[in-house]
Amino acid sequence: MRRAAVSIPSNIAEGQARRTTGDYVRFFSIAEGSLAELDTQLIVAIELSFCTRIQTKEIFPLMVEIRKMLNALRRSLMSKIN
Repeated sequence: MRRAAVSIPSNIAEGQARRTTGDYVRFFSIAEGSLAELDTQLIVAIELSFCTRIQTKEIFPLMVEIRKMLNALRRSLMSKIN
């Protein structure tokens, strides 16, 4: 879960360092994939009783907010391409 969480900003940074907006957009998609991976791992951790839903209740809304920010940034970059 830590690796997936760290991958989100890492992919944004790597995409920003690329030379084209298209590459940047692609790395936003990869960051969104890492967020989905983290979401899935958290659900599995709850299902396997590694943690409780109560212990994680603040995490899911944060992931929703991050997902919205990633989508908005990706849409903004796509408008520059088109």
